[in-house]
Amino acid sequence: MIKDLPLNERPREKMLNHGSKKLSNTEILAILIQTGSKNESALELAQRVLELMKSGIHELNNMTVQELCKVKGIGPSKAVQILAAVELANRINMDEFLIKEKILSPTDIYNYLGQDMKHFKKEVFRTVFLDTKNRVIDYEDISVGSLNASIVHPREVFNRAIKKSAAGVILMHNHPSGNPSPSNEDINITKRLSQAGDLLGIKVLDHVIIGIGKYFSMKEENLI
Repeated sequence: MIKDLPLNERPREKMLNHGSKKLSNTEILAILIQTGSKNESALELAQRVLELMKSGIHELNNMTVQELCKVKGIGPSKAVQILAAVELANRINMDEFLIKEKILSPTDIYNYLGQDMKHFKKEVFRTVFLDTKNRVIDYEDISVGSLNASIVHPREVFNRAIKKSAAGVILMHNHPSGNPSPSNEDINITKRLSQAGDLLGIKVLDHVIIGIGKYFSMKEENLI
């Protein structure tokens, strides 16, 4: 049990004395779990939860309460605590994005709005709305499903842009495969939306495709 560990090796005391950055993923998760089971400490439970993540802790973004509860010793209460912390981290990340003065590069988009999208199991089309100085007004998920002309229609994108008085938009979507290279459909839809934006006076500034650990910017590749 954690209480049997030397004081300086217990996760909470370690964090108090040295800060959160000195803690391992297991130790941070153990703090969230708070208590162990009859036969295991919170540290051991945390380690078994992390063993579910085959490619890394980022997979917690896609976990459900039901999946976490498959770990013996993790009930609905502990599962909710873990997922609430994950959601809070995502919201902090997005809040940092929304208070930025302006978008400077596709890297900004990827770092602040692509981190959750790269874990989605389905394609999600997201639009970022900007003012005349490229400052973020808002963002919104427009559709879910394989990208095609019937799902991503100009009226869905620009109706929202007009309502938000946006001067420009940045388009985003993810590739669940992890490879952000655009398909012909991706390129054709981007051209279609860009032409519609020109007619309305709302510039399509970029279309950023999110992969795992990388992105593809149509603006950077001169496809827009």
